[in-house]
Amino acid sequence: MKSKQRLSDIKAMTEDQLNDEVLKLKKEQFNLRFQRATGQLENTSRVRVVRRDIARAKTIAAQKRTEKQG
Repeated sequence: MKSKQRLSDIKAMTEDQLNDEVLKLKKEQFNLRFQRATGQLENTSRVRVVRRDIARAKTIAAQKRTEKQG
């Protein structure tokens, strides 16, 4: 999925959905790290994409929290 499309999807989520998305991405990140350690990882660029998606989701969640408070 393209990052612009991904960003609009993330911005449309609620805080709870964002937390679930971060949890899902962290599980995927763990599995990718495990595959890389055992030499089974085919698409090495996926590690970077997942890491950035986690950062995007956390950033949007933090922005929503500050908007909610302020």
